[in-house]
Amino acid sequence: MSELPDKKPIDQVGENQVVSKPTGAQTSILHLVYTFGKHLSKVAIVYLFGYFNISPAWLLGPLVLSVLREEWKKEKQLKRNIAKAAALSNEKDVILARVDDLPAWVFFPDIERAEWVNRILSQVWPNVNHYAKDIIKDKIEPAVQESLLMYNMKGFSFQKMRLGSIPPRVGGVKVYDKHIARDEIIMDLDIFYAGDCDISFTLSGLSGGIKDFQIHGMVRIVLKPLIRTMPLIGGLQIYFLNNPTMDFNLVGVADLLDMPGLSDMLRRIIVEQVSAMMVLPNKLSIVLSNDVSTHNLKFPEPQGVLRVHLIEAKELMKKDISMLGKGKSDPYAIITLGAESYRTKTIDNTVDPKWDYWCEFLLESTKGELVRTLIFDKDKTGKDEPLGRASVEVFGVSEKGQTDAWVTLEEAKTGMVHVRMSWLELSDNIEDLKTAIAETQMLRVTTMSTAVLMVYVDSASHLPRSGGKSGNAPPDPVFHISVGKVTKQSPIIYRTEHPVFEKEFTFLVNNPETDTMHIKFTDTKTQTEIGKLSYNLSNLLDKPGLELQHQPLQLKTSVPDSKVQLSLRLRVLRHPGGTIKDEDEISLYKGEINPSPQLSRGASIKKQDSISALKKQDSVSTISTKSEDNLPDTFKSSEESQIMTSPSPAMETVHRRQPSTTSSVGDSSLGKIQLTLRYSVQRQRLIILVHKIGNLPLKDPSNIPDPYVKLYLLPERSKDSKRKTETVKDNCNPVYDETFEYVMSQGELSTRQLEVTVLTQKTWKSPVMGQVIINLAELDLSTAVTAWYDLQPETLKEKDQ
Repeated sequence: MSELPDKKPIDQVGENQVVSKPTGAQTSILHLVYTFGKHLSKVAIVYLFGYFNISPAWLLGPLVLSVLREEWKKEKQLKRNIAKAAALSNEKDVILARVDDLPAWVFFPDIERAEWVNRILSQVWPNVNHYAKDIIKDKIEPAVQESLLMYNMKGFSFQKMRLGSIPPRVGGVKVYDKHIARDEIIMDLDIFYAGDCDISFTLSGLSGGIKDFQIHGMVRIVLKPLIRTMPLIGGLQIYFLNNPTMDFNLVGVADLLDMPGLSDMLRRIIVEQVSAMMVLPNKLSIVLSNDVSTHNLKFPEPQGVLRVHLIEAKELMKKDISMLGKGKSDPYAIITLGAESYRTKTIDNTVDPKWDYWCEFLLESTKGELVRTLIFDKDKTGKDEPLGRASVEVFGVSEKGQTDAWVTLEEAKTGMVHVRMSWLELSDNIEDLKTAIAETQMLRVTTMSTAVLMVYVDSASHLPRSGGKSGNAPPDPVFHISVGKVTKQSPIIYRTEHPVFEKEFTFLVNNPETDTMHIKFTDTKTQTEIGKLSYNLSNLLDKPGLELQHQPLQLKTSVPDSKVQLSLRLRVLRHPGGTIKDEDEISLYKGEINPSPQLSRGASIKKQDSISALKKQDSVSTISTKSEDNLPDTFKSSEESQIMTSPSPAMETVHRRQPSTTSSVGDSSLGKIQLTLRYSVQRQRLIILVHKIGNLPLKDPSNIPDPYVKLYLLPERSKDSKRKTETVKDNCNPVYDETFEYVMSQGELSTRQLEVTVLTQKTWKSPVMGQVIINLAELDLSTAVTAWYDLQPETLKEKDQ
């Protein structure tokens, strides 16, 4: 038998290049030399430490860090390999394998639809490679360069950018068919990319690279406007609803940075730049037809503003260690929506913090948007521990106009947050401005806005030349635009005195009667100012429709002809259905309770003093029978119900300590309980709002009950499903308005029951006063269901008091 020739292992480098690897003998010799050198260096280091009498800590420190770094890299590499294997698998298998991680709205028809999208992506991916290369070089690179300058790192530039052959995967597709305009198509895609990209860069003269880049997030694609000529779609708007999760592996010399802390810094910079490009409210806009102007596509009007008031939290987990064991926490909160986030102050040594924090978010669409509140315990070592999170759907707030509720924290053993939210729509009526200003003055919050300013900077012309060896080179212009304390930056346009930006900006304005917009142009080569403009927003108040369309405004420069072409649009914030218009209504704002849908600062801050007292009144007895039959709006605040009757202070104690005289006491004469139930398909949450209890029986006038409500999910009735309201002292008609949530799939609703039990805490045993079992399969929870339920005698024994 003839011997087969030895085959040398090969490694494919390019499309037509093949490089031979070293033979077995060469590999053995090189490995021997490398091993000998490594052991020799270890012995030399130990010898030098002993020779110079250096402390062993200097040897152990780097050794421990090296071991930790290697373990961290192994864990990260394992996750990347799993993700890459999933990216190479069959589309349907990948989607079904990740079904627990997919959005709640993804069903099997969407999976079939996602397969078609994945096939299309695989076809167009080579062309996307070229487009993405231009974006990375022209937009990402300058932004990363500027961010790295803050850390004294210079000379960053991309050298090679290949996204590889593995396209992104779409895990689910949702196309909206309700509450949209006729000339648009809106769809959300669950995008997951774990490809074989190969990106190299230089930093301060050193070469490095990025491999195994992964990204996962929810992408919204808006096809708008729909036109009657080919290609039937005028343009695209593409953006992430929230910051996507990213991971990557640093190679080459940059591998020295790939350790906790330093790599996190680089990762944070990349995430910030992606957010600045295409995380809401930032969008990537693409014009597809010459019949559609860039101005119309990139200058849309927002849908409204969401005003958030994070009041307080209670019963948070205890993270700090004291001499007696677990002590308290130092909580702070981060409120996020899209790319925007706000942080409250830290309240030390408490599990019941009161923040009284206000913030606002500008939204172009409420569909699929969530406001997330993340609670953390501030740690002096810098490693802050999570205390839970809460999420609220923006669409529900915009439909109702306002909400006021206690929300149970997820991923936490205990804890609730008290959040008020108000939806503000945009108006071009100048008469609404006076009311908006009066409201912010009453709230005494200087950060609140009264209007929205939209700016579209089309281009600039005849900018002065500067810099260069000849002293007369065209500039590399960039401009900064600011309103109030907010400043935003345009992209850099290279080597031109007539730059075209086509860039839109949106600002929340505190008071358009006094605020000013400032624009400053700078040559990035020389860092010199080459033009500026100041525009008083009060000038817009006299314009038709509060707009200034396609106007060339003179710049203050050394060249007389320098101008900037821009459009301005001002919109006033107002509450849906009207605003406060006269002094009598404004004076009501100054009280402890706010009768209108708008948020009241006084009512929130002094909740424990005044609102809690009103909540303990006999609200059922004071509301007429007609009002009781007409159920209140979903998640309506108890303060609104109380203000309908306006009982005198002298009557408060009487109502609080006397049973109701209303005849509606339920079939078993045990009273009634009012609940709101709703299922959130997107968040996969069963949401229960316990409003109040009416007409609890009073057998002994000297022994008025202290009622509270306990919830369980049946049939297993586990401790994990236990929820409990606060206890209201001495009351037959308590008001709670507390919200609870259960994580469950939509299919589980048909097999679940909700057990609602009313108990009194007068004795250590907490006897049951009444109970109701609600069969969730019998309710249509696609919309909120508010109803009164008659309390019945106990059917299941209360085991866990």
